[in-house]
Amino acid sequence: MFDLEEELKKLPDKPGVYIMHDKWDNIIYIGKAKVLKNRVRQYFQSSRNKSAKIVQMVSHIQYFEYIITDSELEALVLECNLIKEHRPKYNTMLKDDKSYPFIKITVGEEYPRVLFARKLKHGAGKYFGPYTSAGAVKDTIELLCKLYKVRTCNRNLPKDEGKDRPCLNYHIGQCDAPCQGYISAVEYQHRIDEVISFLNGNYSAIMDKLTAQMEEASEKMEFEEAAKYRDLLVSVRQIAQKQKITADDVNDRDVIACASDGQDAVVQVFFIRQGKLLGRDHFHMQVAEGDTRSDIISEFMKQYYGGTPFIPNIIMIQEEIQDSDTISEWLGSRKNRKVKLVTPKKGDKEKMVELAYKNAQLVLTQDKEKIKREENRTTGAMREIAGLLGLGTIKRAEAYDISNTNGVESVGSMVVFEDGKPKKNDYRKFKIRTVKGPDDYKSMREVLTRRFTRGMREREGLEESHGFSRYPDLIMMDGGRGQVNIALSVLEELGINIPVCGMVKDDTHSTRGLYYNNVEIPIDKHSEGFKLITRIQDEAHRFAITYHRSLRDKGQVSSVLDSIEGIGPVRRKALMKHFQDIGKIREASVDELAAVEGITENIAQNIYNFFH
Repeated sequence: MFDLEEELKKLPDKPGVYIMHDKWDNIIYIGKAKVLKNRVRQYFQSSRNKSAKIVQMVSHIQYFEYIITDSELEALVLECNLIKEHRPKYNTMLKDDKSYPFIKITVGEEYPRVLFARKLKHGAGKYFGPYTSAGAVKDTIELLCKLYKVRTCNRNLPKDEGKDRPCLNYHIGQCDAPCQGYISAVEYQHRIDEVISFLNGNYSAIMDKLTAQMEEASEKMEFEEAAKYRDLLVSVRQIAQKQKITADDVNDRDVIACASDGQDAVVQVFFIRQGKLLGRDHFHMQVAEGDTRSDIISEFMKQYYGGTPFIPNIIMIQEEIQDSDTISEWLGSRKNRKVKLVTPKKGDKEKMVELAYKNAQLVLTQDKEKIKREENRTTGAMREIAGLLGLGTIKRAEAYDISNTNGVESVGSMVVFEDGKPKKNDYRKFKIRTVKGPDDYKSMREVLTRRFTRGMREREGLEESHGFSRYPDLIMMDGGRGQVNIALSVLEELGINIPVCGMVKDDTHSTRGLYYNNVEIPIDKHSEGFKLITRIQDEAHRFAITYHRSLRDKGQVSSVLDSIEGIGPVRRKALMKHFQDIGKIREASVDELAAVEGITENIAQNIYNFFH
């Protein structure tokens, strides 16, 4: 039993992170403190100055825990990581999960490549960006590879030189095949230097060169060649106009401003690189009653800069924030260079912040209804389901389904919805191992037993984590009493307490209601909660069917080709890689079959005879 007074006395006089739980063990708030003893006690002391958000949160705290750190900076980093992982209800949360692309040149390689990158790793290459458009980055990379004949393969050169034939790019004149030693490292490096010059904004030399080549080809009446240079010239001009690549200098800065109506907030960010406005973006924040603009900007910075690879030298913010020194120190440690937080009070810089604020206000006004509709459809629908079942809050729900054809290739699916949205990275699929024949109940028992046994082992540190250690707030079974009882019996055997409901269908296989605590609960078919239940049920079914079909199709291909004399796993794989489809193998001639690597004329004839 958690004794609040006793636990408050035990709080250490050290920096750290505190974690608040409700009566359902949900994490509802995560914060950091310079002195844990002082900060945590403040929540439970009577004070008229507490915000409505804090008063409401404290009323739901059942117990708390804490983690001590060596410094306030370490506490801030830990707080950021924990908030990102658990997304507590009462923390101000960044709703968007955006990342910005870079162009990376692998300068450490003897024959460098030009790559698309989402993460900036110090010492791993030379980076240009960030860009606001992934499409523009891909267009730029494609253009550079065409212009300078930069290799696009991932061969380990010069180690793999001459080990394989040159690729298609060499044959169409878009690569000079360093993989064959046809171009020296010195000459290739000269091209990379020109690429770097281009990415630094020196477009004129390239445009002059392309213009001269276009005119020369035109004079020789090589109009197709001239058109090629013309198109490349157009691409360079577009890139020069649309994209301004950044260098890491003193003119790099972000401008941050926030607009809030007390329930929702929008943070606007202007990206200024080399003194020029590169682009802008806005982010929606989930705020609680009583959150000030300063609070929102502070939380935004911790979550946003904890996930973006590029940190500018200067960040201009609309209002001064608490812990600005700690946040500045943290950002500097991530950048390996000093980062200044500035709140402009006058002049052009103050006008730039004001402009960002006006843009944030405009987005908040325009998107208000859209945000509300999306919230009703997702988190609002989750709250509705929780209310129907008499549960506190449901953040994470897992749904399960079984699919097979007369008991053959039985599979189970697990889909996850968080805050009313599918979280596809957490989906899992199970190939049924112990059940023979079409027995959905036994198959479901196997799936749930494997899922939660694996979760228990991961929690105890007996297995490497693959996402099973995180349990749902609600398990939703595709069916009624029978499926629910299977789930409850598995959980009881494993000593796990998680609410379980069934998604019941009517005679036309349409969702009818929820089965919970031995009672079928009807639902308004026009409600967002009902629509979400239908989406969850359909998604579990779709995921199971897709996996079942892939296994079934693979089994059919294997069984057909394995029936042919001379075809084993290696040749079967070669045939499928070459033709991609069993139908094309069936229609192929003997000569076409013999063209596949590893297929002799005799075996090709066997394959042809088998299908004809």
